[in-house]
Amino acid sequence: MEAQGSSPVLGSLTGPLFSRGKLGDLDSAVAQKVVAAGGDITLIIDCHGVIQDMAIGNDEIARDGAIAWLDQAWSDTVTLDSRHKIDEMLRDAMSGTRSQWREVNQVTPSLNSMMVRYLAINAGREGHIIAIGRDDRTTSKIQQRLLEAQQAMERDYSRLRDAEARYRLLFNLSGEGLVIVDCTTRRIQEANPAAERLLGDAHSNLVGEFFVRIFDPPSQDEASSLLAVVHSATRLKSKIRLFSDGRPFLVSASLFRRDGATQCLARLAPGTHEESVSADAAPLLNEVLESMPDAFVVTDNALTILTANAAFLDLVRIAAKPQLLGQSLNRFLGRGSLDRNILLDNLREHGAVRSFSMVVRDQFDSSEEVEVSAVMAPDGPETCFGFTFRSVRRRQSEWSKNNPPLLRQSVEQLTELVGRVKLKELVRETTDLVERLCIEAALELTKNNRASAAEVLGLSRQSLYSKMHRFGLGKLADSAN
Repeated sequence: MEAQGSSPVLGSLTGPLFSRGKLGDLDSAVAQKVVAAGGDITLIIDCHGVIQDMAIGNDEIARDGAIAWLDQAWSDTVTLDSRHKIDEMLRDAMSGTRSQWREVNQVTPSLNSMMVRYLAINAGREGHIIAIGRDDRTTSKIQQRLLEAQQAMERDYSRLRDAEARYRLLFNLSGEGLVIVDCTTRRIQEANPAAERLLGDAHSNLVGEFFVRIFDPPSQDEASSLLAVVHSATRLKSKIRLFSDGRPFLVSASLFRRDGATQCLARLAPGTHEESVSADAAPLLNEVLESMPDAFVVTDNALTILTANAAFLDLVRIAAKPQLLGQSLNRFLGRGSLDRNILLDNLREHGAVRSFSMVVRDQFDSSEEVEVSAVMAPDGPETCFGFTFRSVRRRQSEWSKNNPPLLRQSVEQLTELVGRVKLKELVRETTDLVERLCIEAALELTKNNRASAAEVLGLSRQSLYSKMHRFGLGKLADSAN
């Protein structure tokens, strides 16, 4: 091997190499060590593209069986989508064109694929080429994780933007006056248009103003006390009457945290209209609850039914509401006591339960799968519970319709085949079904990126394409995408 920049071995690299000639002539053993040290695997390839020799400096590549590539055409040891890269590297190396690192998917004897980054160099003798390779699987995995993390961040950011948009819409369109107060500075951070309309022209710009100053001087001490009480108790059970420009307002407040700071949401309503609004809203609320498509029921602390809407009567097959009132809700809940106890324990501990799956029985002991949401109201004279029940029959039927028939077979149906169908056939059909579902899930997870799906499943891409072709999951012609 020559040491000058015109060396045929290194002539494809840029810039003068060892231009002062201090390296001297290298003997064959030293040259082999230098070349082998350049990568995790080094291939010696003849002018016909056949691997004549190799040096493996990576234990993982050796365990994968790379030695089996000897005496094979280099292009035959890689995946279909990498063969054009091999041809280009060999052509560039033979012509003396500047070499570039190229990523290639090598196929191991176990039909798994590994990502290797190669640089091909003209050896200058008998048309031989030296291909120095570096195992790139770790980098590929890191890049995949980075991509997944970026996608997760994008999804989180999108959800945050959607939540912010909904918050702004509700905040600005609310007919109730709302102001957000910083509990440290006692200044108003945000105010919706309804609050500005209620307080009038005297307080047209509320943002940045001290909360207590939007009220008349006699009411400012009470406004300050309101903030102090809500900061210590986290919830105010009653409204207080404050005056602004001589007009009465009913003000309530609640505490929350945002961006690491404690803030208070104050609600303002004209004091003269509260009673009439509540009186008008009560019949409307009762009418809405009665017309709800979801079953709704209210019970006392002992689960005795106090009231229910028409949808609940239909659910439990009871003709008239008087026949239902006074009965225990336990009569209709769950297959046994376990579901019921879990629901009630969580309800009493957390105050609310959402989308709890259980069974409701009607008066004829027919059962139906439902989702239960419940809330506890402890602030009245007596603790009471509100329950809503939503049937999941349609969701289950759609799920069954979209899944393969074999998946819908019960254990009893499978056991009925014992004695009529050989166990080997049953196991083979079940295995095929599981393989198909796993491949579909992997393709959906990776958004139909088949290379990533093969990595997720621990398969080579050839094995994945073969199974997809067998199950009819995609066109084989699209496998290179």
